[in-house]
Amino acid sequence: MAKAYDYLFKLLLIGDSGVGKTCLLVRFAEDNFSPTFISTIGIDFKVRTIDLDGKRVKLQIWDTAGQERFRTITTAYYRGAMGIVLVYDVTSQKSFQNIRTWIGNINEHASSDVERMLLANKCDMPDRRMVATEQGQKLAAEYQLRFLETSAKSGSNVEEAFFLLAKGIKAKLDGKRSAPGASSGAASSEQRGGKQRQRESGKKFRCEIL
Repeated sequence: MAKAYDYLFKLLLIGDSGVGKTCLLVRFAEDNFSPTFISTIGIDFKVRTIDLDGKRVKLQIWDTAGQERFRTITTAYYRGAMGIVLVYDVTSQKSFQNIRTWIGNINEHASSDVERMLLANKCDMPDRRMVATEQGQKLAAEYQLRFLETSAKSGSNVEEAFFLLAKGIKAKLDGKRSAPGASSGAASSEQRGGKQRQRESGKKFRCEIL
């Protein structure tokens, strides 16, 4: 029986509570948006399979709680992540300032070669904007991050963001696979996904273009 996908990528969404991580995930995975704010409790995830360069790529996207009391739970998921999306709210200066702290968490807990992206969410609210586009671009350049402004409400750049991150991960895996003596990127990503599912089998946490 043919496999349902060629690659399995585990992605992680991080950032302060209320910046719209869950809304971004729901918009991408289900093409839906709810204006009602419900804080994620611990960690949750959704899955979507996309076509990328003629390959089927299964994205397992984990949505983390932004509150301090859940940090011990959520940081445990950094290590197996192949891509991490940092999210801030353009209407919240504090959420933007805290991105540096979140980057510190990545450096401490994630793999050194993890793909990273910075998203400035809620760009559909220009009258309430407190963080200029140029500020986000500058911060992204400082840490060598991909950067997009998004709106989970309108769907602006949400699809582009996840596809761009997935392309970066795939390019890195394909590069490793083509190296002498390297194992298949698809196989290695599937193995990591399998081990992660085994570790999680006994756990249950419920819980916007330039």
